[in-house]
Amino acid sequence: MILRLSSFAVALSVLAFSAAAELTPVDAQDVTVPSGQPVAFYETLMDRPAMGLTARFRFVAPELGLRIKTMPYEALEADLSALCESYALPRLGEPMPSIIVISLSERPTEFGAPDPEVAQVFEAYRPAETDAGAACEWEAF
Repeated sequence: MILRLSSFAVALSVLAFSAAAELTPVDAQDVTVPSGQPVAFYETLMDRPAMGLTARFRFVAPELGLRIKTMPYEALEADLSALCESYALPRLGEPMPSIIVISLSERPTEFGAPDPEVAQVFEAYRPAETDAGAACEWEAF
C-alpha cells in the first residue's frame, strides 16, 4: 500500500510540474541552422536543478560526428545559438525558465545516459530581453 501511494504521489508531482511549466507543443520537424547541416527536433525536457527551471531542447544531427572534426567551434555554436533563438524561445511558456539547454547528438540517446559512441554537444543560454526583442545569451556552466 505504501509503495502504491508513493508511486501515486510521484505521478501527481510530475503532472503538477508539467502543468506549471508549459511549453507550446510542436510536431517533430526538420530545422534549418546556419551551417546547413541536417537537424531535426527530438524532444523537450523541463526540470528544476539548483540553478532554477531549465528547458532542454534536444535535436538530432546525423552528420554531427563528421562535422565536429571539420567545423570550427564558432560555426557549431552558431547552430546551437540559432536553435535557441529561432526554435526554443518561441515555444517557451510560463513560468519562463532561467536556463535553456540546446543539445545536438548524432542519433537519439536516453537523456542523462552517457554513450561514448555518439557525438554530442550542448550549450546553455539565458533567455533575455534586448532592444531587438527576445534573445538567448550564452551562459557558462
